[in-house]
Amino acid sequence: MTQDDLPPKGPVRPQKAYKNLAFLNSPDARTIRVLCEFIEPEMRFERLNIQHTVVFFGSARTMAAREASDRFANAKQALEQANGDVDTLQREFLMAQSAHAMSRYYEDAAALSERLTTWSLSLANPRDRFVVCSGGGPGIMEAANRGAQRAGGDSIGLNISLPHEQFPNPYQTPELAFEFHYFFIRKFWFVHLARAIIAFPGGFGTLDELFELITLLQTGKAANNRCVILYGSDFWKEIVNFDAMVRWGVISPEDLKLFYMFDDVDTAFAHLQAHLTKHHL
Repeated sequence: MTQDDLPPKGPVRPQKAYKNLAFLNSPDARTIRVLCEFIEPEMRFERLNIQHTVVFFGSARTMAAREASDRFANAKQALEQANGDVDTLQREFLMAQSAHAMSRYYEDAAALSERLTTWSLSLANPRDRFVVCSGGGPGIMEAANRGAQRAGGDSIGLNISLPHEQFPNPYQTPELAFEFHYFFIRKFWFVHLARAIIAFPGGFGTLDELFELITLLQTGKAANNRCVILYGSDFWKEIVNFDAMVRWGVISPEDLKLFYMFDDVDTAFAHLQAHLTKHHL
């Protein structure tokens, strides 16, 4: 029997487009990937009955008090025992000193998240509950998820893929942990279900997220029934001179009413609880 005598092979079934990873990861399929990051979280939130969130913003570099204390003690000891060139040790000591001072915000974020979650779990209707939401990474984000876990509640982590700094913290609820590629879709989910936003001291990312939200409130693109808290007035008044913005005429005096500043957990929680009760229960 020759090759020509063999029966022809059947047609090869082509791959379906939605199973073609090369296509799905190509620039041509970017719109599809964006829709996935919009639709899949929505499906999960609906399935898990997530209606309201309270979002915590803040630096990924903020350490827990014990970790910061150990770093400060080690840096101080190394500097005291140094011989010769101490420039590097001096820089580490100053950084450790700053981290030690900033660690209070980690502890306050965890405590505020715990208080909020404990109160939320006491609400009779599960659909009324307010779920803590963070960016899912270390620092203040970790503190927020950690506090919710201490209270026995669920919490959301809206992680983002970054070349450095961002890695998922272990305290977010696994079913509510997300991994985003696109910043703008992640920001949408920060704002869409948020009934309150608490901004702790942070860097460019924190400022970006906070000011985008305030802009949405100022321009009426987001409902102005969200509570915005800037936690740590010493930090915020030094970093952003809001009064100067009024004096220069780039914002109105009324715009200063879009947010509140607090410096302790008890006062911040009392305001948060009153606002959420009045506007969202």
